[in-house]
Amino acid sequence: MKAETSPIAELRADAQRNRERILAAARDVFADRGPDAATATVARRAGVGLATLYRLFPTRDALVRSAFAPQMQACTRAIAEALAAPDPWHGIRHLVETICALQRQEHGLPTSLLVSVPENTAGQADPELELLVRRAKDAGALRADFHPSDLAMAITAHGALVGVLPDDEAASRRLVAHLLRSFRADAAITPLPPPSTLRLRSLPVAPDR
Repeated sequence: MKAETSPIAELRADAQRNRERILAAARDVFADRGPDAATATVARRAGVGLATLYRLFPTRDALVRSAFAPQMQACTRAIAEALAAPDPWHGIRHLVETICALQRQEHGLPTSLLVSVPENTAGQADPELELLVRRAKDAGALRADFHPSDLAMAITAHGALVGVLPDDEAASRRLVAHLLRSFRADAAITPLPPPSTLRLRSLPVAPDR
């Protein structure tokens, strides 16, 4: 005989289903229209009312962060792994390559989430990034005029490229290699990855949001 489900358990299960539908819809909508897309659009695509959406996610920021929580957690792990690397240059390279790979995998991932990691980790990422940069400079691997904010600038530039060319992995990898090369204090750098087929005249126009 099948056990009856209590009304409370059914409500909880229904709320969980709504939450999953909203998060899936949010990722799709933010990928299509950017992180400033209307929450009403998310609710409509999820098949729920705005009241249900706001009950589970009181603010747009909470919705965006919840939708991309795994990617944000991956960024936090990448910072920890970068600091744990015996070679500080390898740590910086790992961090940049990991975050740029996340941008390729999740085209709707707002760059602002990645470059604002310090706000997402109880204020710890700022000093951690500064420590990573200082170690790489002390090791003679990173140029003396490099600033931690340059990491955010590089990640933003890569995010723009992925937004316009979401399927051109060669262009992504080559840009990352150029960026990492520009960070180095010396000129003895390994060769760049194979070039993209991208041509200046064939640059696509970014879609309107």
